[in-house]
Amino acid sequence: MNCDLHDSIPDWIVEHPETAAVFAELNLDISCGGKSLEYVCLQAARNVDDVLQRLRETIEKQRPPS
Repeated sequence: MNCDLHDSIPDWIVEHPETAAVFAELNLDISCGGKSLEYVCLQAARNVDDVLQRLRETIEKQRPPS
């Protein structure tokens, strides 16, 4: 599954457990009641594109080399 802005934070963590540290560092509510990542970022006054970039970088670092 490729998570995006429309997926909830719990969906991100289930699919990519390494992202939990990013959410904690950014103080984003991981129990967001099913709200989308985009919604949670906007409510927390976080730049959505910056958060998404951080998450993708974190996921890439965890992938084994090809």
